[in-house]
Amino acid sequence: MKILETIIRIFHHIIFKMPLVLSLLFIITILSELTYAQGKLSEQQILLREIYQDLIEINTTDSEGNTTHAAKAMAERLITAGYPEEDVQVLAPDPRKGNLIARLRGTGVRRPLLLLAHLDVVEARKEDWSFDPFKLNEQDGYFYGRGTIDDKAMAAIWIANLILYRQEGFIPDRDLIICLTADEEIESNFNGVKWLLNNHRHMIDAQYCLNEGGVGQIKNGKYLVNGVQVSEKVYQSFRLEVKNSGGHSSLPTKDNAIYHLAEGLIRLSKYDFPVKLNEGTRVYFERMSAILTGQVAADMKAVVRIPPDTAAISRLAESPIYNALLRTTCVATMLNAGHAENALPQTATAIVNCRILPGESPDKVLQTLIDVLADDKIEVSPIQEVTPSPPSPLVPEIMNAIEKVTEEIWPGVPIIPTMLTGASDGLYLRNAGIPVYGVSGLFVDIDDIRAHGKDERIGVKAFYEGQEFLYRLVKVLSSGR
Repeated sequence: MKILETIIRIFHHIIFKMPLVLSLLFIITILSELTYAQGKLSEQQILLREIYQDLIEINTTDSEGNTTHAAKAMAERLITAGYPEEDVQVLAPDPRKGNLIARLRGTGVRRPLLLLAHLDVVEARKEDWSFDPFKLNEQDGYFYGRGTIDDKAMAAIWIANLILYRQEGFIPDRDLIICLTADEEIESNFNGVKWLLNNHRHMIDAQYCLNEGGVGQIKNGKYLVNGVQVSEKVYQSFRLEVKNSGGHSSLPTKDNAIYHLAEGLIRLSKYDFPVKLNEGTRVYFERMSAILTGQVAADMKAVVRIPPDTAAISRLAESPIYNALLRTTCVATMLNAGHAENALPQTATAIVNCRILPGESPDKVLQTLIDVLADDKIEVSPIQEVTPSPPSPLVPEIMNAIEKVTEEIWPGVPIIPTMLTGASDGLYLRNAGIPVYGVSGLFVDIDDIRAHGKDERIGVKAFYEGQEFLYRLVKVLSSGR
């Protein structure tokens, strides 16, 4: 219908201004172009896009969303595709926060492969965005929407590919288990991966897990590396609080809870934790220095020296991702103060979220915060217990498969083990003895990472390439030794 309306508008504009033959040729050309635009996606890509749109347009935020709706929608797609109902289950310890577990049964020659992604997304206010964050918007070669990269892209790909395997009659040599969870990155015994491990371990037990956390890197339009996340930072938030007796706003004093907190946060904003490279990040910078050129490559070589070059550190730290790989980071993320506009504040609080390097003591980070804030009226306390996890081993079965498929799709692009600067549910699986590898085949611009931010997006081309990568990778890992 839209194509017809377009043709009619074109016809009215040109039919009386061109000779008849030219008008017909022009319309035929437009029709051909529009038909190509409508039909350039393969059936597999059309299916993926439909699933992706379904997920993006189901609000799964903590405040108003419902991951159970998303989990049930995906379960319905799998059952419609022919999966037995007993192999597709939605487990919801909380009515609004369901988890999906689905299984493609194989021959059982090898232990299962777990395909993990999370359905929940961070908050997004429509007024803050250029688009409705809960509508899939395709513009200028990008998909926009909350969760387009974190993490509904991978969730949609797992579902679409499992449907494709079923349609093909593919019988893997190991069960393939999809697990789409709620409450990712939340230290909770009541839902998500931790709850599933505690209550339904047999349903997700596997030899290996493929998860988010590893992305491909693009810089200046060039595909640089395909990252494989094998370790991650430790997630820890701290509550900063200042108490005061308050009073009438017409009688202000310098002893103000908001001022104490604000001045402490300003001091924190100017502080950098010391640089500490571990085995993984040292290898990352060494290998990246051979791929990149110019000052950045030189700085990466200089930063792995002992001692590292301070000027090189300063320049690399201008990039948020390189800075996060170099050190522990702590940043203020939430702020609240006061109880009335005409009263002096009695309480001022802030949340500071830290991403702590593996092996670094959270207690030491707490003490560092106290020292940097430098105000005994600011009370600092951890919000939750921390859960560190060991790195996943670089087993040849996994790494060789990733390298093989990467070379097939992006010849010459190397794979590099990385440390996730955030945190994922992989830490619970690693601690339970299931090695986790963050690898997605989704490439993003290293200088324009929008996960958790305004106008979150992923390139359309990169999205479909990610599907092809994971489709092939899972087949390589489940088609015999």
